[in-house]
Amino acid sequence: MQIDGTAAIVTGGASGLGAATAKAIAGSGAAVFAIDLPAAIENAPAVPGVSYLAADVTEPDQVAAAVSTAAAGPNPLRIVVNCAGIGPSARILSKRGPHDLGLFRKVVEINLIGTFNVVTLAAAEIAKTSPVDDEGQRGVIINTASIAAFDGQIGQAAYSASKGGIVGLTLPAARDLAGSGIRVVTIAPGIVDTPMLATVSEEFRTALAEGVPFPKRLGTPEDYASLALTLIDHDYLNGEVIRMDGALRMAPR
Repeated sequence: MQIDGTAAIVTGGASGLGAATAKAIAGSGAAVFAIDLPAAIENAPAVPGVSYLAADVTEPDQVAAAVSTAAAGPNPLRIVVNCAGIGPSARILSKRGPHDLGLFRKVVEINLIGTFNVVTLAAAEIAKTSPVDDEGQRGVIINTASIAAFDGQIGQAAYSASKGGIVGLTLPAARDLAGSGIRVVTIAPGIVDTPMLATVSEEFRTALAEGVPFPKRLGTPEDYASLALTLIDHDYLNGEVIRMDGALRMAPR
């Protein structure tokens, strides 16, 4: 699907995967609306073609308002990339006691329910647009899972469960939205050099990179953004989860 002349939503768009993706899509000619929390937007870089909208992905009213803004411009809303998420670590049972239920709920709420919230509200607006081709295509939604959905490590019960939910959502969402001409695809990144890794030592980062079969490096937000552009362009990719991990299969820890 052609990106130029469309409107796009990128959640988590103020940093990391979302910021790189918003910049790449805007560079291809779309009017991009980057949704993030107010505190994140305060530190976001100014990028040509990218407008920032403050919203919590778990709040339906806030997301609905952001989606309406994105759909109200001269460019039809056709692209959504969900990058918003968190990844705290906690064991189900540790020396400190059982896993905090509130933390588990929060991770699922942001990563899974937040994604579903955006998918649902954005799809309703995309479905109102005119098809771009004789097959009835109207748009594409890209969600972000993780290889932790398949290879969850010690301490990743909440994170893996939330990302596994996104993997499970992919095919039924694609089937549900097929009648509206909307594709749904999921990217499952491996270890990507995002702000989540900013606090670890260089030695630890090197060790992480050495564990990747090939290429022996951490993934980058630009790697993710490049794949997102490919998925937007490739009209026959639908209902699929694509690992972006350098053939990494994570060990228990």
